[in-house]
Amino acid sequence: MHVDVKICGLKTSEALDAALAGAAAYVGFVFFPPSPRSLSVADAANLAERARGKAKIVALSVDADDALLGEIASVLKPDLMQFHGSETPAAVVSARETYGIPVMKAVKIGGRDDIDAASAYENAADMLLFDAKPRPGEGLGLPGGNGVSFDWRLMAGLDLKVPVMLSGGLDPSNVAAAISLSGVRAVDVSSGVESAPGVKDVNLIAAFLATVKSAAEKEVKGVPA
Repeated sequence: MHVDVKICGLKTSEALDAALAGAAAYVGFVFFPPSPRSLSVADAANLAERARGKAKIVALSVDADDALLGEIASVLKPDLMQFHGSETPAAVVSARETYGIPVMKAVKIGGRDDIDAASAYENAADMLLFDAKPRPGEGLGLPGGNGVSFDWRLMAGLDLKVPVMLSGGLDPSNVAAAISLSGVRAVDVSSGVESAPGVKDVNLIAAFLATVKSAAEKEVKGVPA
């Protein structure tokens, strides 16, 4: 069993290099000014050149307008666009057709009803990302990167047409349990590898990637992670 890892919210070459050294499959850049992880498209493009051909480059936006999406597509040239707002299935399809870039749609999960509702995007997105739906007063008040989680057991036995990535409150101490309980083949982390909001910790990045690799190997052998 192999589990892909996405390290999201990268802003420095040191953090990006740590992600690549640990064989992260995806590296994510955030384009949402309220987030402490946000950066300009130009800065992201400069960083991304270090990763191109080594990991898939992901561009995270939140209800972005056509101007920003166009700039991301032409300047960054990501392998995957991540829509983390209230984008409709129709908007996802339109972006895929307009820019010719695969789209991963984030869906907020609080309970079983949210899992069921995610099926609306099965025929629109190339991938889905299940992130935790913060309760009132919980987290940082951002669309993602809040450091909160949901019941991972809700994902066990999912039968969707597209791959699903698990996000929300993951860190080196709990990601093995998340993989074991959910059965996912891809996980996403941002705040769980930071020393402060928006400040990536290279040691935590390395620990997270090593833990995922070890957990995946244990799952293959039938040993609980």
